[in-house]
Amino acid sequence: MKYILICLLSILSCKAQDTPTQFSEAALNDTFVTLEGKTIAFKDILEANKGKTLVIDVWASWCKDCIGGMPKVKSLQKANKDATYLFLSLDKTQDAWKKGIKKYDVQGQHYFVESGWKGPFCEFIQLDWIPRYMVVDTNGNIKLFKAIEADDKKIKEIL
Repeated sequence: MKYILICLLSILSCKAQDTPTQFSEAALNDTFVTLEGKTIAFKDILEANKGKTLVIDVWASWCKDCIGGMPKVKSLQKANKDATYLFLSLDKTQDAWKKGIKKYDVQGQHYFVESGWKGPFCEFIQLDWIPRYMVVDTNGNIKLFKAIEADDKKIKEIL
């Protein structure tokens, strides 16, 4: 009986982790590389896209699931032309990233995540799998924190 009471109290006292609706300062200050080789802070990418609905796709050209999901991404883009698509690459090198964009004809804004899986942005989004999709609304609020399929019904509902 004592064991049951302890378990029950433990369960009831646990607070579910809230899903973030805003990016952390660390994530906003993380820097990415543009196709032109310039460094840009994530907050500046968001600022440049202020007032737009953003679909963020964290991917890599070596990732079988990412490449397999590209037809779904292209369908999403075709059905939701008003959204802006940000592709954040976790490729091992910038050369591989650029070749992957060309090879798979990935259309959108492209950035290389220089800090990688362990960097501030990926830590904030609790990255444990790619591809990873997020949706940010026109006010800069995170409307969808996590999806692993481009045809996830939540993405479609938000867009």
